[in-house]
Amino acid sequence: MNTALGVLAPRGFVGEITTLFGIAEFNPKGQEASAFLKALCGHPGVNCYDLLSAITGNNCCLNASTVDLFLKNEPQSTATKNMVHLAQTVREGIIENFDYGRPDYNMMRCGEPRPPAYNISNIARDLPIFISYGGQDALSDVEDVQLLLDHLNFHDVSKLSIQYIQDSAHADFIMGINAKDVVYNQVVQFFENQQ
Repeated sequence: MNTALGVLAPRGFVGEITTLFGIAEFNPKGQEASAFLKALCGHPGVNCYDLLSAITGNNCCLNASTVDLFLKNEPQSTATKNMVHLAQTVREGIIENFDYGRPDYNMMRCGEPRPPAYNISNIARDLPIFISYGGQDALSDVEDVQLLLDHLNFHDVSKLSIQYIQDSAHADFIMGINAKDVVYNQVVQFFENQQ
């Protein structure tokens, strides 16, 4: 993640501590998350006046009414463990199994004292994959997607569809005014081609 907030949040996230105290749900609209976000917004370089862009990157194609509707219902709660795993992935820079923080716990759950990295080459070579990403996305930035594509270099190229949209950021793929034409139609076409 390449925004100031995206870099700072995983370093400051104390989900590991809340997991130890049995707080299973991370509610992004809850009091704890609000306090955490308020603390992050006080750091230099973090612009929380446009929180969506501070997290996702500079979206090109959103309209205010769609964003307002989206924010009434999202973001939803998730397991605290999911947030801890995301923070671990960002901090370590490696996609690996969940780190339970103790070698004996890791041994019990994944058979090794350190969590092993996911082996992307275990994905079947002939599995149809569609990857769509944007040049302005701060959550799935171009460098990270390129790293994934490098790991997929073994994949059958006839089964790998890649779409790059230069001006799009993370939220544009979900609720951009042009998402249907630019993204959704290509996704539907991809699935139709697999039949």
